[in-house]
Amino acid sequence: MRRTRSVRLLAVLLTAGLVLAACSGDEEPQAEPTPTEEVTPEPEPEPEFWPLTGLEVTDGDPAAHPPLIVKIDNTAAAAPQVGLSGADIVVEQMVEGGLTRLAVMFHSELPTEVGPVRSLRATDIGIAKPVGGILVASGGAHETLDRLRRAQVPLIEEGANGITRSSSRRATYNVLADLAVIADDVVAGSGTRLPYDGGRPDDYLPWGEAADLPEGEVATQLQVRYPSQNTRWEFTDDGYVNTNSHAAEGDRFVADTVLVVRVEVIDAGYTDAAGNRVPELRFEGTGEAQLFHDGQMVKGRWSKETVASALTLRSGGADLVVPAGRTWIHLLPVNNASVLHE
Repeated sequence: MRRTRSVRLLAVLLTAGLVLAACSGDEEPQAEPTPTEEVTPEPEPEPEFWPLTGLEVTDGDPAAHPPLIVKIDNTAAAAPQVGLSGADIVVEQMVEGGLTRLAVMFHSELPTEVGPVRSLRATDIGIAKPVGGILVASGGAHETLDRLRRAQVPLIEEGANGITRSSSRRATYNVLADLAVIADDVVAGSGTRLPYDGGRPDDYLPWGEAADLPEGEVATQLQVRYPSQNTRWEFTDDGYVNTNSHAAEGDRFVADTVLVVRVEVIDAGYTDAAGNRVPELRFEGTGEAQLFHDGQMVKGRWSKETVASALTLRSGGADLVVPAGRTWIHLLPVNNASVLHE
């Protein structure tokens, strides 16, 4: 009996050993893991912004052409103004007789019909110089043209490609400009004595966001009163609408921001054809400012070291920004002019 148990135990052990040996022989060697190659993701391109609005570029190239600044009449006799809806910035300035004229700045869009185009003033040097803009005008007084040349501000005037007279308008309110044609000529190196060097223009205003503005006063309606002309604004869901605009219906400039800059007025040194002394607005130095945005008014001060310097703004001891968007700038005389709002 003992011998039989021993034989059985030995058989069991032998069988287990054979099974283990068989299992061990069936195993295949494990392959070494293949190292994975790390892929570095492409960095997101930095967003671009238009220098005359502060808005992000979704179509177009800010360096493709310089800003074009068109002098446009701003009296009832010149109505209807055309092309204003495509502008980035409008600068309203006083001229002789206390009336106003517009320096309308185009960059992100180039309308093919803008006008009526009128003559230059010395004030336009300080408007155009900071952004390397090219002035588009019907001409100018000899004194103004001479100062423009010395300041190296390019000029496109009547007689150049893209500036024509309309048979449906009466003189002197019949000069119109095709900005697409003018921009092509400028980039090609023709049409102006000063070549276009390329590159993105500097920002015209200190752009920011509405959330960066300090608390202001309610201002849903305002009047900007020049000595002989008023500009009225009403705040709507779209922005500030010029309720007494001379622009064609559907072609008005709707401002996200209205910026009032109080400036000194000096004598430009000559008279117009009617014998009126021509004023010049000193767009350099410093002075009071009012910024109207989103139904609010913020008081501040502006400064500009030279006519070629960028405009800076301060309020309450801190930098004041202009919310990105389209801006109407009033160069308003310190004397005999006022701003009313409610």
